[in-house]
Amino acid sequence: MNWGTKIILGMIAFMLFIVAMVVYMFSVHGNDALVDEDYYEKGINYNKEYNATQNTINGHQEPKLSLSDSQLIIQLKDSACYELKLMRPSTVKNDIKTKGLTVGDAHLILIDKKGLPAGLWFLELKWESNGKEYQFKKSITL
Repeated sequence: MNWGTKIILGMIAFMLFIVAMVVYMFSVHGNDALVDEDYYEKGINYNKEYNATQNTINGHQEPKLSLSDSQLIIQLKDSACYELKLMRPSTVKNDIKTKGLTVGDAHLILIDKKGLPAGLWFLELKWESNGKEYQFKKSITL
């Protein structure tokens, strides 16, 4: 084998490596938990989210979080219609998105912990109560 053949084989190996990396990157697209699909829409609605967060702070409406062996319990001050997202930073497959009304006179939101992996989770809670919108974000560990 002469040096020309070795250079050609090296170039072919490098091109195969680049093609394999491109195929891999396209195959994992959409599995990244830290990338939002509706990025531009969120940018347009930022003022709405900011006002909801300020309503939570100024109105002292922060929810109370507690963990039991089988449930994550979130208690709000008033009855509300809510939208809850529990996001796992490591993978999108474990994310939980739910909507509903608070339960009982204690205004509870109950999330079953069974089947959820332990570790870091991002909690994002949006709710509407008494004609005002509220938003609460927090990192929690299950």
